[in-house]
Amino acid sequence: MPATSEAAKPLHYPLDKTQPLPGQLMTIRPGLHWLRMPIPFALNHINLWALDDELDGQAGWTIVDAGVATEPIREAWQTLWAGALADKPLTRMLVTHMHPDHVGNAQWLIEHFSAPGQPARLWMSATDHFAAQLACESTTGFGGARAADFFQQHGLNNPEDVEKIRGRSNYFKSLVPTVPYSYRRLQDGMLLRIGEREWRCISGYGHSPEHIALFNERDGLLISGDMLLPSISTNVSVVDMEPEGDALGLFLSSLDKMAALPGDTLALPSHGLPFTGIHARIQQLKAHHDDRLSEVLQACALKPSSAADMLPVLFKRQLDLHQTTFAMGESIAHLNYLWHRGQLHRHQDAQGTWLFEKA
Repeated sequence: MPATSEAAKPLHYPLDKTQPLPGQLMTIRPGLHWLRMPIPFALNHINLWALDDELDGQAGWTIVDAGVATEPIREAWQTLWAGALADKPLTRMLVTHMHPDHVGNAQWLIEHFSAPGQPARLWMSATDHFAAQLACESTTGFGGARAADFFQQHGLNNPEDVEKIRGRSNYFKSLVPTVPYSYRRLQDGMLLRIGEREWRCISGYGHSPEHIALFNERDGLLISGDMLLPSISTNVSVVDMEPEGDALGLFLSSLDKMAALPGDTLALPSHGLPFTGIHARIQQLKAHHDDRLSEVLQACALKPSSAADMLPVLFKRQLDLHQTTFAMGESIAHLNYLWHRGQLHRHQDAQGTWLFEKA
């Protein structure tokens, strides 16, 4: 069915509000199981996936994403491997991208639940593996001096907030103690045989350096990670390492790639409930960003504005410090998008703050 007609259909949640408790499995399809774990953020959960597998003659589990390295999540994993997962070891640790709620426990899971003498391998994209290693060892993108200086250049001038961001130099490492050194590379178009299903890797950009989603054509299943969520918009941020990045442009192009999938695909997101109606959701997300871009353009037509000036334009609620760091990244992403396309000009004022104005 053409995407245009599918886009008009509402999202549908085939499991209603049913969801697994921490330490439990819920079967989505034979050999494909849903896990849900708590995470210590406002977004209070992550969906993880356990797939029946056989790799190099060893029956086991492929686990998709690992959760943050916190005691409640590790206790939930221990409960699972003492119960529902107990019959097989971990044979493959597949991570969609490098953010802490996805990669945080990867090393710990490999160490604790692989078969004796046969440690499971981490599978993820090369770019996100490198970025996770770097974030674990330095201070890029999630806090520390570089992030504080970057946000100051974009107008965040509350001294208390800036100093708190500067003091978060070990933030990533507090959630991801270590990243497995060796890995198997995932890349766009790669086919993976996991159990009875073949999955095609779909790369996505703008949310992380090189996010990998997994699509099974036979059964119409998409493990969408954070690239396609049913009820919240994916965070799309510019980070200090790539200050002129066009994260939003990359994200919107990635949505176009997912729009080519069949309209009746069942999306298995990292946050929220499994849903059908991916074309409708893609149209909603595009409309959301179109609206935000229009608001930014209108504000910059009134006066030269910084990314910090755009926070009340883009976010109609009070933000805590954690939310402010993400919001600043999103604000810069929208400004950079318009700047890259010639709709905004930018200059630095006497204090070194980047100001954007309508071209």
